[in-house]
Amino acid sequence: MPPTSDATGQETAVSPRVDAFFERETGSVQYVLTDPATGHCALIDPVLDYDEKSATTSTKSADALLAFVEREKLRVEWILDTHPHADHLSAASYLKERTGAAMAIGAQVTDVQRLWKTLYNLPSFPDDGSQWDRLFADGDRFRLGEMEVEVLFSPGHTLASVTYVAGDAAFVHDTLLMPDFGTARCDFPGGDAHAMWRTIQRILSLPDNTRLFTGHDYMPNGRAPAWESTVARQKAENVHLAKAASEAEFVALRRARDATLPMPKLILHALQVNLAGGRLPPPESDGRRYLKIPLNALGPASQG
Repeated sequence: MPPTSDATGQETAVSPRVDAFFERETGSVQYVLTDPATGHCALIDPVLDYDEKSATTSTKSADALLAFVEREKLRVEWILDTHPHADHLSAASYLKERTGAAMAIGAQVTDVQRLWKTLYNLPSFPDDGSQWDRLFADGDRFRLGEMEVEVLFSPGHTLASVTYVAGDAAFVHDTLLMPDFGTARCDFPGGDAHAMWRTIQRILSLPDNTRLFTGHDYMPNGRAPAWESTVARQKAENVHLAKAASEAEFVALRRARDATLPMPKLILHALQVNLAGGRLPPPESDGRRYLKIPLNALGPASQG
């Protein structure tokens, strides 16, 4: 679907349909991005439910996406992850099995695979990104129905984060959170606050009316979950950017804040699954699957 023109002849961006599904346990947001002209859609950052106390998995959240797609008579064309998540397991592989759609992620996932396979002591783990059907480089474009989607490499939170821009909608993952919460942490292995600042500036260079869809919401002050803002609103209201007008100020703010944050409770559970595109480890001789937890791999945890 090409851009349209307004009454003055100025080119205007296509406005795709975006439906959000909030997963309260991890504060994650799953999205269905739909080309309104064709009904073709992409499932973005799908969640595989996991209870760490009982070590049980469930497809409840992912099945909600499938039920919505069926109800709305949509066709799933892509399953997209914005980065290898550290706070929830990805349901990308499960949804590929159910829909046959192509799985994709940013090309720098191979750097994350090489970093984390060492931490998990998995020398034979393939670190070439072959777990996905497509690895996107910065500036890549692909079709969703008649709509074009552009990929922006967006490092900072992770080495491999990307932003998907479709018309007037951008999926900014864990870079910009809602304005009253600020920005995402940069202290995971491979994170970098300098890179985060540059990523934020690139996202904020999109048109002011661009709708920004974040990957998480933590409901500060007990407000209702929220996940959509705009470039203009982030520029005017983001609580971290209001305190940091330069890269140096932002890096200092981000590092000070990150030093007070505990590691996500599922980071060691999630990454070994998400580095494999959401695939659980294969069953062992007793028929059970086992996660591998490296002790003392991330250093002392903050109690903040």
